Amino acid sequence: MGSVTLRYFCYGCLFTSVTWTLLLFVYFNFSEENQSFKNVPVKGLEPQRPFPKKFYPRFTRGPVHVPELQQKENKIGNPLGNHVQDPVKGEVEFSPEMGMIFNEEDQEVRDLGYQKHAFNMLISNRLGYHREVPDTRDAKCKEKSYPSDLPSASVIICFYNEALSALLRTVHSVLDRTPAHLLHEIILVDDNSELADLKKDLGEYVKAQLPKPTKLVRNEKREGLIRGRMIGASHATGKVLVFLDSHCEVNKMWLQPLLTPIREDRRTVVCPVIDIISADTLTYSSSPVVRGGFNWGLHFKWDLVPLSELEGPEGATAPIKSPTMAGGLFAMDREYFNELGQYDSGMDIWGGENLEISFRIWMCGGRLLIIPCSRVGHIFRKRRPYGSPGGQDTMAHNSLRLAHVWMDEYKLYHLQTNKCLVAQGHPSQKGGLVVVRECDYNDQNQVWIYNEDHELILSNLLCLDVSETRSSDPPRLMKCHGSGGSQQWTFGKNNRLYQVSVGQCMKVVDPLSHKGYVTMAICDGSLPQQWHFES
Repeated sequence: MGSVTLRYFCYGCLFTSVTWTLLLFVYFNFSEENQSFKNVPVKGLEPQRPFPKKFYPRFTRGPVHVPELQQKENKIGNPLGNHVQDPVKGEVEFSPEMGMIFNEEDQEVRDLGYQKHAFNMLISNRLGYHREVPDTRDAKCKEKSYPSDLPSASVIICFYNEALSALLRTVHSVLDRTPAHLLHEIILVDDNSELADLKKDLGEYVKAQLPKPTKLVRNEKREGLIRGRMIGASHATGKVLVFLDSHCEVNKMWLQPLLTPIREDRRTVVCPVIDIISADTLTYSSSPVVRGGFNWGLHFKWDLVPLSELEGPEGATAPIKSPTMAGGLFAMDREYFNELGQYDSGMDIWGGENLEISFRIWMCGGRLLIIPCSRVGHIFRKRRPYGSPGGQDTMAHNSLRLAHVWMDEYKLYHLQTNKCLVAQGHPSQKGGLVVVRECDYNDQNQVWIYNEDHELILSNLLCLDVSETRSSDPPRLMKCHGSGGSQQWTFGKNNRLYQVSVGQCMKVVDPLSHKGYVTMAICDGSLPQQWHFES
């Protein structure tokens, strides 16, 4: 009897266990299969908040069912198969988990996004076209007031093979955060993009979803950023031209601080502070207030603002004079842009145009200001995702053109032989030697720049350099490193060209030889060591 009772007791426990296992399996599987992530925290310690009703995140383990009508209204097809979500009302709450990959489609979108655009397109698509960004202005900026009669602006956005979600988020950030009476129009210039969604899909979206002041201009061939912006300006009719890159998000009250200095002086060109949007996570973060500069390789760089610029009555909110601009984001009076001659149309595609127009502004009666109370976020990519037609180095071409037009040029003239110092080979060849040859005043490859850092730069490409470990080696051309030392030269007494690092002077080895070799030697003031800069 006892054994029978024990056997039935075991059967009961087994049946109960199996029943509960099945119930739990059905419950968890069906709840995961049919529900999306309802709550994605913005920060790990904050309470979870639901997405806005019209945002249906794709990053789920199961299918997301969106009503057919709403799909047509809110989505644009993407050739990579990952749809872009467009919350029409309200903004998507940003989450660190937005970059999470749940299937092969997500992985493909992410990988191809980095390949084609050099940033995380998976997150960009999930963000949609509207989102809130943190107000990164100084607290005193929020207390400022601006004139009611500011000039209207034409916003020009030139793009080539841009991610559609980033482009439309740029456009909608302008529409969402710009007073209607100040926004005369938005002009999108398609520089002959090759991506399918930038053709029909974009055209239909502009017609159906964007207000009438938005124009879409199509270039019939690849013109590049420089000529593309000039084409956009030719279609503009607003008083002020505002140029933006195609992967930006403007911040609160961004336009009024830019328009005010132009209203006061039409020859003023203004730039916002450029906040940082991470290429990997698309998080928006504040940038310090800095101003533009350049090195003598004619590459743009950021410089700290002198304290004297910040000690006025307006403090850290006062406009800051800047020698140069980064070039992607700026505003200027449309008529003044034309009076200056616009950009240099002889420059190709991209590179150097920001320094060229900066030099043009300052040297032709204008001024260039950074406006701390205007903030615009920009996706800072680690590389350019596209090249130039034919593989041309447009940066070098444009920088050479800039130097020849705006900067003083010299021949490095050897007094004893009446010859000039030139590259033995091509002036762009790193490690190439220098020699003296007959001077040709029409040859731009014989042009030297001697800058305030005491560097000698040939054809605006490479610096005259010496080996610090092998002083017997002849001078050579190397990439400018900006650290002085092996590239620091001074003109001493008796026309000697003295190299600071090795403590020797440059001389012609054999003034009578047609080979024209030069070397470094103990400074003795002899004729083979005498040089002269001749303009």
